[in-house]
Amino acid sequence: MTRPALHLLKGIGYLVSTVSVALLAAVSWSSASQSPVLIACLLGGAATSIVGMFCRWLSYEIEKRQEER
Repeated sequence: MTRPALHLLKGIGYLVSTVSVALLAAVSWSSASQSPVLIACLLGGAATSIVGMFCRWLSYEIEKRQEER
């Protein structure tokens, strides 16, 4: 597999993971909406998961650009 194809695959993987977090949060919302603490945990968990995936994707972008130099 070529480097650009591998890089694209990683990006698509992170996008799919982000969508899955949003879908799982949507399914959980009806139960979590009964308690402010559960709402905070649900939103905080979803947000930190998405931010973590973004950080990993960004690290790949930085590595790719450094290797191209």
